[in-house]
Amino acid sequence: MLMFLLFVGVSRYGDIKLGDVDTKPEFKTSSWAAMLFTSGIGTGILYWGVIEWAYYYQGPPFGLEPGSKEAIQWASTYGFFHWGPIAWAMFAIPALPIGYMFFVRKTNVFKISEACRPVLGKHTDGFLGRLVDILFMFGLLGGGGTGLALSAPIISEGLNHLVGLPNNIMTKSIILFGCTLIFGLSAYSGLQKGIRVLSDINLWLAFALLIFIFSVGPTTFMTESTVTSLGRMMDNFFSMSTWAEPFNDLGLFERSGFPEGWTVFYWAWWIVYAPFVGLFIARISKGRTIRQVVFGTVLFGSLGTVLFFGILGNYSMYLELSGQYPVIETLNNQGAPAAIIGTLTQLPLSTFAIIVFVVLAIIFLSTTYDSGSYVIASVVQKHVEGEPLRWNRLFWALALSVLPMIFMYLGGLKTLQTISIIGGFPLLVILPILGWSFIKMANEDKEKRLKKKKDEAA
Repeated sequence: MLMFLLFVGVSRYGDIKLGDVDTKPEFKTSSWAAMLFTSGIGTGILYWGVIEWAYYYQGPPFGLEPGSKEAIQWASTYGFFHWGPIAWAMFAIPALPIGYMFFVRKTNVFKISEACRPVLGKHTDGFLGRLVDILFMFGLLGGGGTGLALSAPIISEGLNHLVGLPNNIMTKSIILFGCTLIFGLSAYSGLQKGIRVLSDINLWLAFALLIFIFSVGPTTFMTESTVTSLGRMMDNFFSMSTWAEPFNDLGLFERSGFPEGWTVFYWAWWIVYAPFVGLFIARISKGRTIRQVVFGTVLFGSLGTVLFFGILGNYSMYLELSGQYPVIETLNNQGAPAAIIGTLTQLPLSTFAIIVFVVLAIIFLSTTYDSGSYVIASVVQKHVEGEPLRWNRLFWALALSVLPMIFMYLGGLKTLQTISIIGGFPLLVILPILGWSFIKMANEDKEKRLKKKKDEAA
């Protein structure tokens, strides 16, 4: 998918504009990048950005010894890989046919099935088309729960540290309800007044926190570790992408479970979100070229994750390696939320940093799910003139939170992760169809234009 996307970006398809020739971008670049990043990443980056390296350090790839020097080097690299270009390529592919249908062909149907019409043909209006849309919605509702389940414990742990609120299931439920009200109101307000404003606030607040940690923390270590890890990732990109532990099943090596436990799971998670994020990227990209959409999504998205993992993750790693704070011990004994908040307590003005972190977690959650409810509302509405109906957007904002809350009571995070993988499996077929549909549409329209010119010349 990444190779296909890069081909589209550098080819003649990249010149295609989403809109008429004189159409200007609907949003300025900073707001566009902010909405793009916050809709696609969510609170998960606050959770895993701080703590993911610790899991890799204890269970490293390539059969390395846990806790070794080699393990720590790869631990600081894999976050950039899992959250990098491949993830954002999956998000960008659905945006191409959907944006083309909506802004070039002027179709007022904003659905995954409609974007598959060039391949599905007449079946789009029948059972197969409905099945595609239902699978997309099921995947988003299931996969979205994982993000919600990651967000609530962080916010709850932060509030417990700040004001002494009990860190239990009731507090987490109240937090989810409060966040639902925020992103429900944002979705109800629409793109310009709601989602764009929240995304802008989120972007600048995140930058402020990252700059603060980068300034008061081990700046040299964070810089050198980030640069070194990026170099290692680029040097080993294909081996990291295709490593599957084939000889371990023969008993030649001890099986680590790393590829399926991390890389494959992450890809399943991105696939679940891909149609939703792609729909949203398409909706906010009016007036931009396909090339801008392709490289803007991959570059802005990857750059954002590099900043979070490079600063939050490397700061947390520095505390562990220097003996200033037992991150791994806290993680293993008290859980990830406690280790994350504990890491922040080591900062100067730690109370201020934790407040900003908790607010960021709430807004990240809200910007992801208000865009999610906006997109689902567009999918279930037969025709979309401008924006989907307000009551429709509000309904799906509530639905996005209620179902994951039930799952959280039933089985916690592992249940939600399983649901997200089940929901993502059918989308493995849908994503290539979306890419194929874009190429077919662009070629068909080019042939029509050439034929029209020939007829006019004749």
